[in-house]
Amino acid sequence: VQLQAVGGGLVQAGDSLRLSCATSGRMFNYHMGWFRQAPGKEREFVAAIRRSGSDVAYYADYVKGRFTISRSNAKNTVYLQMNSLKPEDTAVYYCAASTTASFSGLYDNGRGYGYWGKGTQLTVSS
Repeated sequence: VQLQAVGGGLVQAGDSLRLSCATSGRMFNYHMGWFRQAPGKEREFVAAIRRSGSDVAYYADYVKGRFTISRSNAKNTVYLQMNSLKPEDTAVYYCAASTTASFSGLYDNGRGYGYWGKGTQLTVSS
């Protein structure tokens, strides 16, 4: 499956933005995740959502309550709604897809994902 994340840009602190990630395959077969990487830092988990049937979502503590992950299987697209953005949210955001049966234990680990898209840059100014 091929993934393409879009929607990044330059915003001010407190603004909202929605990222989208379109997949080339039938997305309902995949668990989906968002990760980010800031300059000079390691890639970190942001949010994930299980494949259709449960739509259980997981969030990193530093985005919980501000970010919401959702999916539209009809559009083969996963979204990341980001509210109350902070300068520390500045990073390249990547979407990823997983087929692992052990997703509940790997959702926040990049090794749990077999497919990655190119990132989209988000810059939050103070």
